[in-house]
Amino acid sequence: MGKTIAEKIFSEKSGEDAYAGDIVIARVDQIALQDGTAPLAIRQIQALGIDEKNIKGAEITHFFVDHAAPSPRKELSNDHKFICEFAVKAGADFSKPGNGIIHQIMVEKYVNPGDLVVGADSHTCTYGALGAFSTGMGSTDVAIAVALGKNWFRVPETFRVEVNGKMPEGVYPKDLMLTIIGELGVDGATYKALEFHGDTIDSMYIDGRLTMANMAIECGAKAGLFKSDEETKRFLAERGRADRFREIKPDSDAEYEKELYFDAGDLEPVVSKPHNVDNVAPVSEVEGTPVDQVFVGTCTNGRLSDIEIVARMLEGRKVSENVRLIVGPASREIYLQADERGYLKTIVEAGGMVIPPGCGPCVGIHMGILADGEVCVSTQNRNFKGRMGNPEAEIYLASPATAAATAIEGKITDPRKYL
Repeated sequence: MGKTIAEKIFSEKSGEDAYAGDIVIARVDQIALQDGTAPLAIRQIQALGIDEKNIKGAEITHFFVDHAAPSPRKELSNDHKFICEFAVKAGADFSKPGNGIIHQIMVEKYVNPGDLVVGADSHTCTYGALGAFSTGMGSTDVAIAVALGKNWFRVPETFRVEVNGKMPEGVYPKDLMLTIIGELGVDGATYKALEFHGDTIDSMYIDGRLTMANMAIECGAKAGLFKSDEETKRFLAERGRADRFREIKPDSDAEYEKELYFDAGDLEPVVSKPHNVDNVAPVSEVEGTPVDQVFVGTCTNGRLSDIEIVARMLEGRKVSENVRLIVGPASREIYLQADERGYLKTIVEAGGMVIPPGCGPCVGIHMGILADGEVCVSTQNRNFKGRMGNPEAEIYLASPATAAATAIEGKITDPRKYL
């Protein structure tokens, strides 16, 4: 019987002939933790009585400060110091504030096709865009992975998602993934792997695949997986890792629990309405809704191509006087590239703000917390009540194009009128 991508990776990493439903102990290739979850994992390691010098997963462990970067409170500053000191003692990697978001830096520097990656962050599934099985775990489970360099897993069943056709102008991978989540529901793929196929996917650039894999967790999935191909090879070559490319794809006779089919030509710009990601509607249904803030960034849509879309739409235009536009590049590299190409200058001249590389307002710690009754259109991945720091505010999720059009008009706007 053929295997899915998930089954192939778990078979290799466990040394067993693994299939969906099996429990395996597998070695991991990379481990990632961020400032919100790392302190819990570190304290768990210490509670187990494991000396920092005896941590088996130290060389593959990466700590990031991105959720509160730079720190807005002394308590968080103390956490950052605690993480850094532990990383130094253990011999693990530490990424300081300003370098960027955990998930962006992991794909820029560390993750390769065929890897098994765990992270103390639910959006670790982002790395599936490169043909890796990557999944978020609780801080205690990740602590065990750090200590031992391996962990136990239940091999997930896989949903095959096939998308064919050309996406219409003004429609982006974010619109596609929101449409898929709207179809499945927030718990429609709980503990499953989503495997993406079809000519739409084959022609999609890595940034778009990263956006889609990132949001796999929003319908409950453990991972969002793409086969590795020429686009993957190009991305790795640009990162100096051409030698780490390997072909990762399912067998032609792999068995899937469910198959879903989408015609890209039928897609249109959509949003997720408050307060659930699967509350998906066409932009036309909510067009004209007044907005107070627009945020473009995060591990979902803070990449160079996303910032380029915003800058091109803002060129020669102004942000509405009624709107705060905040743009956050996902990494230092993206920040510099956007600056070199003039995108940041265009955004600032149009009336927007550019914040340091990091998560920014997404988790509601700083740099864009909403006031009571305010409405925000954001390119992030979640719009739960209170997500951006205030349960009395409302968040609509959208593509960078829809966000930019909304910033210009001060109300939710179909981006196609500006393209």
